[in-house]
Amino acid sequence: MKQWTDEELKQHFSQPIFETISEVADNLGLECYVVGGYVRDLFLQRPSKDIDVVVVGSGIQMAEALGRKLGRGAHVSVFRNFGTAQLKYHDTEVEFVGARKESYSHDSRKPIVEDGTLEDDQNRRDFTINALAVCLNRDRFGELVDPFDGLYDMEHRTIRTPLDPDVTFSDDPLRMMRCIRFATQLKFYIDDETFESLCRNRERISIISRERIADELNKIMLSPTPSRGFIDLDRCGLLELIFPELVALQGIETRNGRAHKDNFYHTLEVLDNISRHTDNLWLRWAALLHDIGKPVTKRWEPKLGWTFHNHNFVGEKMVPDIFRKMKLPMNEKMKYVQKLVGLHMRPIVIADEVVTDSAVRRLLFEAGDDIDDLMTLCEADITSKNSERKQRFLNNFQLVRRKLKDLEERDRIRNFQPPVSGEEIMATFGLQPCREVGTLKSAIKDAILDGVIPNEYEAARSFLMQRAERMGLKPVVTH
Repeated sequence: MKQWTDEELKQHFSQPIFETISEVADNLGLECYVVGGYVRDLFLQRPSKDIDVVVVGSGIQMAEALGRKLGRGAHVSVFRNFGTAQLKYHDTEVEFVGARKESYSHDSRKPIVEDGTLEDDQNRRDFTINALAVCLNRDRFGELVDPFDGLYDMEHRTIRTPLDPDVTFSDDPLRMMRCIRFATQLKFYIDDETFESLCRNRERISIISRERIADELNKIMLSPTPSRGFIDLDRCGLLELIFPELVALQGIETRNGRAHKDNFYHTLEVLDNISRHTDNLWLRWAALLHDIGKPVTKRWEPKLGWTFHNHNFVGEKMVPDIFRKMKLPMNEKMKYVQKLVGLHMRPIVIADEVVTDSAVRRLLFEAGDDIDDLMTLCEADITSKNSERKQRFLNNFQLVRRKLKDLEERDRIRNFQPPVSGEEIMATFGLQPCREVGTLKSAIKDAILDGVIPNEYEAARSFLMQRAERMGLKPVVTH
C-alpha cells in the first residue's frame, strides 16, 4: 500500500477533471467528494477508471452543471429514479449521486432512501476500505475523510464493515458475497467479527437474485487465487446454499485402508492451477466443474478400490442444470464448458498409455478448436503429490501436444467433415436416407481417424466403393 502525504494526495487530484468538478461545486455552493473504489484503489495502487462522486445536495444538478461547463464532448445521462447521473467526457466516466442515508425492510435489499450528509453516506458503505472520501471543494481540496480507519485496515489487509456487521449484511445480503469477493481479489483477510456475522446471516442470501450471486461468483472466479473465495464461502456456510453440488465433492472415505482424495480441495487446486495460465472465465468454470459428477458415480469395488466410472459424462449432463439454476448463460459458453467437462479424461487416458496416432486423431476430431483449452485443463488436473508420477503425465502431455500439432498439419483433422458427403453416397447408390448411408459415412470417418486412409477425396471415394461392395450395394448406372 502506498503512503500518500497530504501534498501528494492534493497533487494527484490536481487533474483537469477534478479541478473542473471543484470549480462547479463551489459555484453551486455544494460539498463534493470522490468516494469508494477510486480512492481505495489509489492507495492500493490498482488501476481504476470508475470515479464516484458524492454531492451533499443534488448529484444530478452537479452533473448537468459540469456537462455545461465542459461543453462539447461531454455527455450526461440522468437516472432520476435513482437520483444519479453519469458524465462521460472523452475517456473519463464520472458517476454523481447525492449523499443519502438508507433504511431497509427485512424482505428486500432495496433501501428507503433519504437525503443525508457525507457522514450518513459513509455510514451506509459496505466496508471500511470503501468508505474513504477525498474532498474536492477548494478550501479543503485533497483532504482525506476516513471516519472508520479504512487506511489502517488496508495496511493490515483487513475487510471490516463500518458499522455493526449484522446490520450491514442483514440490510443488503449481497454484501456477504462482496465481502468474500473483495477478500479474494485483494488477498485480504476478513475481520473475525465480520466473518462470524457472515455465518450468522448466511440464510439472508435467499432474498438475493441468482443473477447478482452469479456476478459476484464470476468476479471470485476471475481473481488471482479463486480457491480463497470458495474456501471462505464454504467456511461461513454460504456455499452449501448457493452451490450445493460443489459442497457434495467434500470428504474422504476410507475402506479396507484405502481412501480417495478430497475432490473438493482437488477441484480448487485445479482451479488455481489453471488460473495461473488463463483469464478465460469459462475455462475456469470448466476447471471448477470438471469432477462435479464424482459424488454421483463414487463406488467401492473390492478389486479396484474407489472408482468414479463415467464421472466425466455424468458431469457433462449436470452442467446445463447448474448453469440454468445459477442464471449463467445458456448459450455457446455453457456448451463449451459442457464439452470440456465431458472430454477432460480423454487426454489423461491417452497420456497414461502408448500415445497412438489414432487416439490423438480422435481426440483432435472431438475437441476441435477447443483442443488447446482442453489440454490446458488436463495439465492443470495433474495434482498428484507423487512427483515422479506427476512428471511422467506432464511429459506424456507434451508428447500428446506434439502429436496433435504434427497430425493437424498432416491430416487436417480439426473440425473436419468426411470428404464424401451423405448426399453423394445416396446419389451414388440410389439410396434414400437410411442406416446404410450412416454406416458408410461413419466407416469413412473411422478410416481417416484410424489412419487407414488419408483425409483426401480420392482415397475416401475408393474406400467407399470397396466398403459398399462388401455390403452388397451397387452403384447406380447413369446414361
